[in-house]
Amino acid sequence: MGGKYKKVILSVLYTALILLVWRLAYHIQIPLLDRSLITPGESMFGFLDVFSGGALSNYSIVALGVSPYITASIVVNLLQMDIVPAFKEWAEEGEVGKRKLNQVTRYLSLGLAFIQALTITLGVTAYYGDIFQLGVEVNAFLYVYLALVMTAGTAVVLWLAEKITLKGIGNGTSMFIVAGIIASFPGMINDLLQTYITNPQGNSVGDIFIFFGVLLILLVIVVGIVFMEAATRKIPIQYANRPAAAQLRGRSDSNIPIKLNSASVIPVIFASTLMSLPTTVVNFLESSSVTYWIDQIFDYTQPIGFAVYIILIFVFSFFYSFLQMNPEKIAENLQKQNAYVPGIRPGAETASYFSRVLFKITVIGAIYLSVVASLPIILGYVFKLPASVRIGGTSLIIVVGVAVETAKQLKTQTQERQYRGFMD
Repeated sequence: MGGKYKKVILSVLYTALILLVWRLAYHIQIPLLDRSLITPGESMFGFLDVFSGGALSNYSIVALGVSPYITASIVVNLLQMDIVPAFKEWAEEGEVGKRKLNQVTRYLSLGLAFIQALTITLGVTAYYGDIFQLGVEVNAFLYVYLALVMTAGTAVVLWLAEKITLKGIGNGTSMFIVAGIIASFPGMINDLLQTYITNPQGNSVGDIFIFFGVLLILLVIVVGIVFMEAATRKIPIQYANRPAAAQLRGRSDSNIPIKLNSASVIPVIFASTLMSLPTTVVNFLESSSVTYWIDQIFDYTQPIGFAVYIILIFVFSFFYSFLQMNPEKIAENLQKQNAYVPGIRPGAETASYFSRVLFKITVIGAIYLSVVASLPIILGYVFKLPASVRIGGTSLIIVVGVAVETAKQLKTQTQERQYRGFMD
């Protein structure tokens, strides 16, 4: 037992050390830029800046964080749906195929990082004007150089995330997302305090009630997320008679647990990332009818953008749930193990049954994710909350969801297992 706890403690410390290295890199800013020409504290990047822990608005070498990897993951998952036959074959090859897909995702994420870095560098220059230090010759090679610097920073972050996955606790990419979000929480609380408590224009008793009411709602959201992440639907499974130890055992009963939110926080991450990319580009452009409509469609604080955001959460919930749990594969595996669901014929009927159950469960899970993600946005309209608080509701889903999964992994690692031989 002591050895297992020692291993877990070392894994936690290793993860903390990696995150500390990442946070130190946050303070290393992109070279050749004149900081005095950039408005301090101004963020035009929305949720992408939250993912990076503010590194994007700080113009750090790790500004992009893991956001290109998230986008690449979305693309690769979509291409597995009979679009690229090789990807579908790899997805069915188990661990070997999974490693191949991860390798493709990494290469694609670096390509997207370069494009994204180049776009951001050009956009910032277009927004602020000449922001380079004196004596720096502005040409195409300069923009390519800065984009390569940011791409290299992304490569380092992905390498650190892989180290966390292998030797630390939890999934490395998720841990970096959570670390970036947690780093933005103090700013969210500070915005609330300045709006409702320390406002120089004065505050009423109602403002104080709103402040504590928002904190209470955020706490209720946390409790609700913990409850929903732990909820499961158990499908009873029975095994037919089979020989074991030269004896015929009777019928053995078991079950297949299906999480109520089997897609976890992935739909929210995917939806937030896709919504943030167009609005980030729009922030750098001069206002026009095109940018106006892009902002209306992809900004989830706007009515149309809010509807698109909810639709994306539903779409990714179903997409990822059925990607994680393929009813046909489940039915095939049960048939190979000589198992069946009581009252359901093996084969196609079992696959259809699991499809119906997974569909109903995913509807509940998608509604839950949508409610939790939209509640702070709706309250923002009613009480004129700061934009950081509206983003904070979505952030809570990600942070608590990852925390619950990590806690389960730690429990599994620290759980005592006893193996008994033939002789005691």
